[in-house]
Amino acid sequence: MRAHHDGRREDLKTGQVALKRGELLRPAEIGLIASLGIGEISVYRKLRVAFFSTGDELRSIGTPLGEGQIYDSNRYTIHGMLTRLGCEVIDMGVIRDDPKLLEQAFNEAARCADVVITSGGVSVGEADFVKELLERLGEVVFWKIAMKPGRPLAYGRIGGAHFFGLPGNPVSVMVTFYQFVRDALLKLSGRDPLPPLPTFKVPCTSTLKKAPGRTEFQRGILTQDAAGAWSVRVTGDQGSGILRSMTEANCFIILPTDQGNVAAGTLVEVQIMEGVV
Repeated sequence: MRAHHDGRREDLKTGQVALKRGELLRPAEIGLIASLGIGEISVYRKLRVAFFSTGDELRSIGTPLGEGQIYDSNRYTIHGMLTRLGCEVIDMGVIRDDPKLLEQAFNEAARCADVVITSGGVSVGEADFVKELLERLGEVVFWKIAMKPGRPLAYGRIGGAHFFGLPGNPVSVMVTFYQFVRDALLKLSGRDPLPPLPTFKVPCTSTLKKAPGRTEFQRGILTQDAAGAWSVRVTGDQGSGILRSMTEANCFIILPTDQGNVAAGTLVEVQIMEGVV
């Protein structure tokens, strides 16, 4: 989109690019378009994302719980993350671990959406069936990554739709979404790639337990003392089912693959969550 000469305006020169393809239209951009006298432009439509959870033990909010059953928090978390990205969300609910129901759900999701996201179903147990089903309906590009939390993360295609299979544990869902899925969805939405989320090193006041072999994202609380010095500590138990740890944290502590246990006082890499999660 290029500006035309207008003696009344001084913020753009004749022929200067006003807005580039791939930019998000925020209020300022919309105002700039209007100031050029343009009443209609072509844009990418909202990305359609269909998602569902799998598991016989899961129940939606408002349904009474039976023995061994739990409420499905992942679907509501995913809905919130997708909404913040401006996606058109299609919530398909909870699908039982039944081969015919799962195949029907995958086919339906791929027909109505650009992207299909599931939570659960890629861990030990039902994983073999889901993987076989995906290979029959499309392709599996990768299955499992060297990351904690979030090892059982899958990516592939179902028909013409992109597929992301997220783990079943609530924290794993959020970590894998923001480290892998978020930027992919922005790219598919027509957005230019965003710069990597900023990281920096600060002393960690906690002792961190870690075994070498996987990149690990621990939830941390970044604070500043009276002298202006920053430090970080873990939120406590780092179990991937403890969703409270995400509500308490304001950063990820990123521990590289070869890293072992971390002594208190060691410099660690942190990634700010603010504005992201």
